Amino acid sequence: MSCKKMLLAVLRLRRKLSLRRLLLQLTGIMIGLQVLIVAVLQVISVGRKRHQPQGGFPHKHLDIVQIGKNKVHLFDYGRELYDAMLAAIDAAQESIYLETYIWKGDAVGQAFKDHLARKAAEGVDVYVIFDNFANIVVPSKFKVFPSNIHVLRYYAIHSPLHLFDPRRYALDHRKLLIVDGTTGFIGGYNLGETYATRWRDTHLRIQGQVAADLAQSFVDFWNLHNHPSRRITRHYARRFDPLINMRETNALRLTFPIRDMYIEAINQAEHHIMLTDAYFVPDRVLLDELMDAAKRGVDTRVLIPWTSNHIVVDWLTRGFLADCLKAGIRVFGYRHMLHAKTCTIDGQWSTIGTANLDRLSSVGNYEINVEVFSEKLARQMEELFERDMSNAFELTLEWWTNRSWYMKLSEHILSPLRLLL
Repeated sequence: MSCKKMLLAVLRLRRKLSLRRLLLQLTGIMIGLQVLIVAVLQVISVGRKRHQPQGGFPHKHLDIVQIGKNKVHLFDYGRELYDAMLAAIDAAQESIYLETYIWKGDAVGQAFKDHLARKAAEGVDVYVIFDNFANIVVPSKFKVFPSNIHVLRYYAIHSPLHLFDPRRYALDHRKLLIVDGTTGFIGGYNLGETYATRWRDTHLRIQGQVAADLAQSFVDFWNLHNHPSRRITRHYARRFDPLINMRETNALRLTFPIRDMYIEAINQAEHHIMLTDAYFVPDRVLLDELMDAAKRGVDTRVLIPWTSNHIVVDWLTRGFLADCLKAGIRVFGYRHMLHAKTCTIDGQWSTIGTANLDRLSSVGNYEINVEVFSEKLARQMEELFERDMSNAFELTLEWWTNRSWYMKLSEHILSPLRLLL
């Protein structure tokens, strides 16, 4: 090789190395800015929690609705829900299945633990599941149960090899209670004092044959993550129901029907969409469906917490709002903590469950939603949405477009984190 060719090769190599070095430097700067912004937001969040008023919010006792052979009851206030759940536990004759993401070691959490222990002592089969990661800060002594209560502390990672399998990072984000295979509860409420009176959330009680589907979902999860010797063999007969269906996200099996359910329902909307979501960080396909609905004249409304318990997620959500408003979506910011994950469309279709519209819920964690076709329940869902809007403010495109430059810049810098959340 001539000296000239060697020189050209060296120059090309230096340019490649310089470009690579530049890319690494830019990446490092971006990550550094993200860390700085997250740190500042966390400081703001801590200060805000110290001075945040603990006021109430509008809520109302709703009537029971008959749907086919099932009775359903919406709950939008934690204290009323917990009373109903404890009453169901106390009435158990055969089995109690309780699954929750967070189980606080406070008075509410202890009440559930005590009621379960009493029923187990009476001979009722009691099974409980809780996510270990979500309850790291809960005192270890609280997570010790009597020997006659069957317990699954769900761990996402069981071995070093699981670190290389993205499916294994799924947390158990589900919240279920099923008693005797005939009464089931499903929704967004975790167990704790904070959720009893301070958080706006939504849960559904189902009494009837569909509760057997919830029971089977619990059993399937228990048996999948337990040794064969600890399998649940009890079975409650199930029946197909065209009006109430369960949709479950299972990362291990790579099945994500909740996301598809939302996309299909939004695509079919003709008149109105009322969507409430605690952590609104939708993927592009789902967001496009919402914007397309608004553009074709569907009254599309999205209700989100303006200051949730995860301030970084709040800012990731706000990065979508300009596009939403430009497309004609009406966006409302709830003034208290809003944790519900619900939607109702055209006065006919509704969903209540555990799945948020973010990546973790769509294709990550274990989730479960109920899909209901009922005009009566849809009217209650609409009433609930309208009442929530009385405690919210509506964003306008003009106001949002004129927000501070540093807010826009911070939202842009944080946007890559959507892939993680």
